[in-house]
Amino acid sequence: MDDLIDKAAKDLANSKSAIALTGAGISIESGIPPFRGRGGIWEKFDPMEYAHIDAFTKDPAKVWNALLREMKGIIDRAKPNDVHKVLVRLESLGILKTIITQNIDSLHQKAGNKDVIEFHGNFAWHRCLDCEKRCETADINLEHIPPRCECGGIYRPEVIFFGEIIPPNHLMRSRQLSSDCDIMLVVGTSAVVQPAALMPVIAKESGAKVIEINPESTPLTDGTSDYLIKGNAGEVMSRILNQLERRIKADG
Repeated sequence: MDDLIDKAAKDLANSKSAIALTGAGISIESGIPPFRGRGGIWEKFDPMEYAHIDAFTKDPAKVWNALLREMKGIIDRAKPNDVHKVLVRLESLGILKTIITQNIDSLHQKAGNKDVIEFHGNFAWHRCLDCEKRCETADINLEHIPPRCECGGIYRPEVIFFGEIIPPNHLMRSRQLSSDCDIMLVVGTSAVVQPAALMPVIAKESGAKVIEINPESTPLTDGTSDYLIKGNAGEVMSRILNQLERRIKADG
């Protein structure tokens, strides 16, 4: 692994336009369970019954009581972890330009990243269905379910429910950034959910290096990724940053 850590640090030091694609593996390190896979939220809840826009529209109280109330508690407690902090540092060094994330916790922004494309929206903010007023999740009052705005309208999280589309501008910009980057860091994602999983493929086909950081191999590992660094994302990213900063100091 040491050789790959050094290689990633060298590649990032030479990068002019790196971007990152991040997934649930990062959020897990902040205590947020994944939606898919073992121990995931969809093991407890049928997504078509509780996370589809039609289900929310038909019975918002049911969705709030079963799923959204729990999600609010999780998001309220979550704090940025080492991966988020490393990505902020890479941005401050002028290496990382943008993050494309599948996560809905807004921890990248809380950590300090300025340019984050949230494919699936976020649970950090809610919006009134009637007057469009926005409210931070931490300020949502659960005394009455579903929670309501001062105008009487129901609050919904600014997530993309099943049955809703990813904002077209997010998809177009992500495709363009993937085409233009020279390095794509793929961190903590199983790379099975489209269209996010297509972004590293676009980057690779456009000549970028794809560096994958994940505990296990993914569909990207053979054929798309230039190399995979297996391990805990926080530990791996911290080691890469340490090597990178040593390199910058030595060159400076």
